[in-house]
Amino acid sequence: MRSLTCRLILASACLFLGAAPALAQEAAKAVSPSDQPAAAKAPDDLAAIRAASQAFAAAFNKQDAPAVAALWTEDGDYIDDAGNSFVGRKAIAQAYAKYFADNPGVKIQVIIDSLKLLSAGAAIEDGRTLVEPAPPGAPGVGKYTVVHVKVDGKWLMSTVRDIPTLTSSTYQDHADLEWLIGTWTAEEHGARLESVCSWIANKSFVQRRYELTAHDGTATTGVQIIGWNPLAGQVQSWNFSSDGGHAIGAWQPRDGGWIAEMHGTTGSGAPTTAINLLTRLDDNAYAWQSVERTVDGQALPDTEEVVLKRRPVAK
Repeated sequence: MRSLTCRLILASACLFLGAAPALAQEAAKAVSPSDQPAAAKAPDDLAAIRAASQAFAAAFNKQDAPAVAALWTEDGDYIDDAGNSFVGRKAIAQAYAKYFADNPGVKIQVIIDSLKLLSAGAAIEDGRTLVEPAPPGAPGVGKYTVVHVKVDGKWLMSTVRDIPTLTSSTYQDHADLEWLIGTWTAEEHGARLESVCSWIANKSFVQRRYELTAHDGTATTGVQIIGWNPLAGQVQSWNFSSDGGHAIGAWQPRDGGWIAEMHGTTGSGAPTTAINLLTRLDDNAYAWQSVERTVDGQALPDTEEVVLKRRPVAK
């Protein structure tokens, strides 16, 4: 939202027509400094609007819905990128409160692309928002338009419009991996595994960073990149471990999860193979097992099934 994802649009300027040039010049001489045209105050007004934009980002990042809504006029309106309309501070505060509850820990960055005064009491702003972590669904750039009005000397948002804009990505080819995004942990026989999955490269790939700590305290770390391979026409993974080993996996969806056929090499150069099974148990748990494993042509026993649980996001 303003990336509930964004903010705003639209206002009209007032034109004064009909006065002869000479009369207009005389009128300009007669007005007091406080009545000078908007252009004379433009730097201060534009700075105040930019400060309000920073206040919006600060309130959003604190997940303070009432403070966000207070930046609108009493009867301000907001339309999010899904077309939902909210009118008045109370409705806007409720909408942001729900968004924050559904997206704990979310942060926003506001980038103003255009800001100009339309009159002494109205201005229009266009810009973009960047939200981290990226929200579920296909990737897009959060764009917005805001109409600001001056009320009792303070600039407030009157009308805000979010403008959804999808961007180029292969997300649609592996959207079923969305559920993996997050931090996962497991403990078995004194060993601990932590796996952190996040979208990278505009949601074209999932990056999984992992650390396995054995019961004796020794640790193995690595990174796995998962994404769509257009040449192979399937999801593929690339693994790199701290001992110098690496592997490539060919992924296929199966009922309740994925199966990945792995081919690689150890850090010492011995070829490896395995079939890894991922089974989604529910939104907060999945099982992992590696079977049919070999190292340098020698068969290894299957691993035990390990259940990883999602770590709740801190609020």
